[in-house]
Amino acid sequence: MRTYSFVTVDVFTNTRFGGNPLAVFPDATGMSDAEMQSLAAEFNLSETTFVLPPEDPAHTARVRIFTRTREMPFAGHPNVGTAYVLAQQGRDRNGKLLFEELAGLVEIDVERDGSGAPIGATIAAPQPLSLGPELPAESIAACASLAPADIRVSAHKPVGASLGNPFVIAEVEPSALTRATPDFPSFRQAVEHTPALNGRLGLYLYAHAGQGNVQARMFAPLGGTIEDPATGSAAGPLGALLLSLTDAPELRLDIHQGVAMGRPSLLRVVARRGADGIRATIAGQCVPVLRGEAEL
Repeated sequence: MRTYSFVTVDVFTNTRFGGNPLAVFPDATGMSDAEMQSLAAEFNLSETTFVLPPEDPAHTARVRIFTRTREMPFAGHPNVGTAYVLAQQGRDRNGKLLFEELAGLVEIDVERDGSGAPIGATIAAPQPLSLGPELPAESIAACASLAPADIRVSAHKPVGASLGNPFVIAEVEPSALTRATPDFPSFRQAVEHTPALNGRLGLYLYAHAGQGNVQARMFAPLGGTIEDPATGSAAGPLGALLLSLTDAPELRLDIHQGVAMGRPSLLRVVARRGADGIRATIAGQCVPVLRGEAEL
């Protein structure tokens, strides 16, 4: 029998039982892929992370991210939460960590309070903005149980966007955001009719709330996440997409998510133009919740 310690933290919040919960195994050495997937399914959270020794000793760790059903190349709140946990264990180097992930290297800066204790992290998404397929407003409206008129297309059509993990991003009328609810058959139909989605659809709906603030919700029911309270790997592409629609060198957004779920979250996004395209950082705070052991 092998024993592995784990902790859970709430991410993108400074209040316990807010934000997005995450389970972290700080040392998963010796675990098989099947065991990691089974543990992620058992925790039944949007993601669970498993920390392994890095392939390159100059890096902090190799981090594997699993949803209930599959491994992810990159995700936001798992990186912020895992960085927070490792920083609490003193595994950062001068406030910095570097994670090896399927989507590439993730650079992280630890956020600390006045006493020097870790309180969160800022992560740099591993890839510049890339855009995917545009989807009809009627299809996206059906997925969210909304009317086509609720989808705003004046700035951009519903479009796939990624910084390492793809989402379909759509602007909606502010009043429609609270009415949105995922419709499973419509999600299946959208995936079947859009081969470029590669069989998966995470839908990120947002509405402008003034002065650099955005309200957002994310649905990915086909992957087991009916709704996600905080989605860093969608928030980053949103900031990058909005910057791409302007001539500005930088865009800052405070994204509020999880409100409708009773788990309010705050994701701070900065998108910047660079030599290889538009990149983004995603920042947030964390609070510890549980710790325990799993026997395998």
